[in-house]
Amino acid sequence: MSSLPRPATVAHRAVRFLDPSEPSGVGGAAVTGAERRPQPGGADGHRWLTVLAEAAAAVQDALEGVADWGEAGTRAGQHHSDLAADAAAVEVLLGAGCGVLSEESGLHDPDREVVVVVDPLDGSTNASRRVSWWATSLCAVDAAGPLAALVVDLRHGTRWSALRGAGAERDGEPILPSGCADLAEAIVGLNGVPAGHGGWAQYRALGACALDLCAVADGTLDGFLDCTTDELAPWDYLGGVLVCREAGVAVGDAAGRDLVVLDHAARRIPVAGATAPVAEALRRRHPAHGDLHGGSVTPSS
Repeated sequence: MSSLPRPATVAHRAVRFLDPSEPSGVGGAAVTGAERRPQPGGADGHRWLTVLAEAAAAVQDALEGVADWGEAGTRAGQHHSDLAADAAAVEVLLGAGCGVLSEESGLHDPDREVVVVVDPLDGSTNASRRVSWWATSLCAVDAAGPLAALVVDLRHGTRWSALRGAGAERDGEPILPSGCADLAEAIVGLNGVPAGHGGWAQYRALGACALDLCAVADGTLDGFLDCTTDELAPWDYLGGVLVCREAGVAVGDAAGRDLVVLDHAARRIPVAGATAPVAEALRRRHPAHGDLHGGSVTPSS
């Protein structure tokens, strides 16, 4: 595979779908606006966004030296590129003083004040097949929840970033979702196989959840539905979730659970919509948890 393009430097600046003004803490139920307003990212948030950018740059440097993009034989679905990207990212992050939850190497130093949840190469199968939709996704999490996020499209160089309480950007410019309020007019991203046609205008199955969520945040897509049941992990979605929240996207778990969890074994079902009506319409179409397909309107615990 040819060398990757170097992205530009990041700018430093029923189920209830969470409003971006109502973040959740780590491991608990969703926090309502009456309980706590988010604290802006502030100086610490900008500092961690810089750290995330340094880790993403290290991943890119490591991938430029990868000769074999196939599976490594270590476990199903793990590629040589995953291992190279992980080693580079974890070294930078641990050196910056944070803990790390990585898809590839697990949980490191979880007692540190900030833990970065990282998918060093989201969409590694796409990368191995030359499908141009793969990324590095990083989300710094503190006791109050997601603090800073950076998702870098490693094929095209596009960057999405977010700071808690300070909005979301694409390549340094503020972003907003499309505003689509009718599923019949929506272009949606899917992960997995839906239970028949969901009534959307069109769909795309692109293969990298972090990028899919960012595409909802900037209005490229109108919604996203994970059609699997508990197959996506925090590193798949947390970076994209903070970008979505800060852009004003309605985002939640199809089963009503908190998306913010620092557990390597945890799995969730992210659903997002440019507006709450689209997000709820998509949730209702989940093959297991949507009431239109035999699920229950009542969220599971």
